[in-house]
Order: sequence, then C-alpha cells, then structure tokens
Amino acid sequence: MADKVALVTGGARGIGAAVAARFSADGWRVVIADRDLARPPHPARCVAADVSDEAAVQALVAGIAAAEGRLDALVCNAGFMIRRPLRDLALAEWNAVLGTNLTSCFLLVRAAEAMLRAARGAVVTIASTRAHQSERDTESYSASKGGLVALTHALAVSLGPEVRVNCVSPGWIETRGAALAAEDHAQHPAGRVGRPQDVAALVAWLCGPESGFVTGAEFVTDGGMTRKMIYAE
Repeated sequence: MADKVALVTGGARGIGAAVAARFSADGWRVVIADRDLARPPHPARCVAADVSDEAAVQALVAGIAAAEGRLDALVCNAGFMIRRPLRDLALAEWNAVLGTNLTSCFLLVRAAEAMLRAARGAVVTIASTRAHQSERDTESYSASKGGLVALTHALAVSLGPEVRVNCVSPGWIETRGAALAAEDHAQHPAGRVGRPQDVAALVAWLCGPESGFVTGAEFVTDGGMTRKMIYAE
C-alpha cells in the first residue's frame, strides 16, 4: 500500500480522523482536508479547505495531482448538522448543510474522476442512519444524508468498472469521549455504542482489494439499532 494515496475530508476529528489513522497504519499516504487544520499523530499531509466551495475543491485535487501524483481512495466524510425547528430554519442554513454534506461529494468526485479512474480507485461516502429515520428538527441533515445514499449508487453506475463507489451509514458512534451509561450500550443489539474505529475498519475494507466485487452498496453500521422494534411503554 506504500504507493497508494487516500483523501479523507473532514479528517481533523471524529470518524474522519479514525479513517485517516487507519489508512496511515495500513501504509497509505494520507491527505486530510478539513476547515480546521488537522495535526494528527501519524504521517499525513493536511490541507485547510472548505469542500463545499468549488474553487477550493479544484485547488485541493490539483494539489494532490502535483504532490502525490495519484489518488486511490476518496472518503467523503465532511459534514455537520444544524438542528432547528423547520419554521426557523433559514434557507442559508439549509444550503450550508447540503453544501458541505452532499454537494461536496459531487464536487470532489467530479474533480478527482481522472485520477480515480487511472488508479482504478474507490470512493466511500459517509452518510448516516438518519437517511432512513429521523429525530425532530433535522430536515437539512437528513436530506443531505439521504442524498448521499442515492448519489452513491448513481456514481457507482457512472464510474464503473474503473471506480467503485460505496456508502457507509453510521448510527450512534461516540466521537467526543462522553460518559455513557450501561443503558446506552444495552439498547444496541450488538451490546455497545459504536466507535470511530468500527467505521474506519469498514472504510478500509471498501477501499481495499478484497471488496472488488462490491459497488453501489450502502453499509448500515449501527449495532443493529435500525432493525430493532421499539415501542413506548
């Protein structure tokens, strides 16, 4: 894997940081793109970039072409949530969430298509179980994640067979080191809340040679929660 290059957006913290660390541990050259400049405890080239901005994405990809010379894996992880009652959600806020969470994936894949095809590479989008179920006041986030699931299979058809495109939809992944109660773990059929490393391991497999027959698929990574029937007592 020494020659392979992975770009991870939103890689400064949380799931993105775990994905970048996994690629680095597996011997990949890693580029992290984030609005906040990352300082990871592993070798990586870190770029401050707003991936919702077309010019910034073009500069980012051009920089990879110049510095690394290839791109084998693109992980579209950048994203954020605005939780706001629908009546109070401004159009600018809606557009900001969709721009970072969804449109950035389109911009990145479009800009990197030539390098990904040349490397017979892989794209992994990070959606969410909120593409399938919701809490109140999360319309922009849920719409963006549902869009990512659909964009994934569209890209898989358009870019195949040279490029494989798959989606990971995490459930509850504890990224902030919050104290968790026994009940938090027990409600999951898997027996625990998820860790960023759980997602990173799946992303690494989807970008590796053993998943060569897998494309256009969504992998729900939620400890079984979306398959569990829950009734109010």
